Amino acid sequence: MTQPESSRALREEVAANRTPEHDVDPLFVNRWSPRAMTGASLAESEYLPLFEAARWAPSSRNSQPWRFAYAERGDDEWETFLGLVNDHNRRWAADAAVLAVLCSETTDAKGRTLSAHTFDAGAAWENLALEGTRRGLVVHPMGGFDRDAAADALDVPADYDVEVMVAIGERAPAETLPDDLRGGETPNGRKPLSEIVTRGGF
Repeated sequence: MTQPESSRALREEVAANRTPEHDVDPLFVNRWSPRAMTGASLAESEYLPLFEAARWAPSSRNSQPWRFAYAERGDDEWETFLGLVNDHNRRWAADAAVLAVLCSETTDAKGRTLSAHTFDAGAAWENLALEGTRRGLVVHPMGGFDRDAAADALDVPADYDVEVMVAIGERAPAETLPDDLRGGETPNGRKPLSEIVTRGGF
């Protein structure tokens, strides 16, 4: 069973690979996307708080356009969700405890376009990922899945866009991954701040 971290420090594997340029909460730097998972199930009390964190994300006009559909390992729908994942990702995603599909609503109740729906869904994803990091869970987003099949299999309404899949699970050693994936099982770096922030214009 995972426990929320009490330490306010960079984790050892993160500190060996990442150096923030400014003083930020270690939670932001500790978040990364491992793939290796044990294949064990999680109790609802361990993964539902991730969705609770997503619930509190900001959104334009408080539209809260995000919707998560998920299956827990052992659910009747598990194979449906796993079948949406492409062959490359399925090699490791099959060991997740939970697979979720994040969708975003493109129009509000009055039929007005929600131009920030993808942006807002991204904020919900980040909240979910950070809470998962705090709890020591693997939270890995996937673009490698069949969006059209997901929309069909999950009865996604026409006014929603399928955004991303997310694998959630208990961390396992990198050695449990296929050989060609083990080398990438470390926190990666980031572009320097000077490349992504400019004062006074682009």
